[in-house]
Amino acid sequence: QLRLVESGGGLVQPGGSLRLSCAASGFTFSTYTMTWYRQAPGKERELVARIASSGVIRNYVDAMKGRFTISRDNAKNTLYLQMNSLKPEDTAVYYCNARMALKEYWGQGTQVTVSS
Repeated sequence: QLRLVESGGGLVQPGGSLRLSCAASGFTFSTYTMTWYRQAPGKERELVARIASSGVIRNYVDAMKGRFTISRDNAKNTLYLQMNSLKPEDTAVYYCNARMALKEYWGQGTQVTVSS
């Protein structure tokens, strides 16, 4: 049974912080490239950050560099996204993705709303 379950989303004020988690099961987590995506209503899904099995990290949106930090704990089969200095434009559903070669799995997403 292959599963990715996101958690940690919610309502936060501008300038606040959230830590998202993605719990993985049913596959060899440590061998997969893990990626956080997000999608706001009416917009295309966009890449947020990616961490390869090697540990190499890539941020895809320059505005988030220095604010968001992706990490993984292979012992816990969990992916994290620490989000600081949140802005209203960060409001979106955040999705966890696992990929290796042609295999790809998605979570259901967790809602992040940044509003005063």
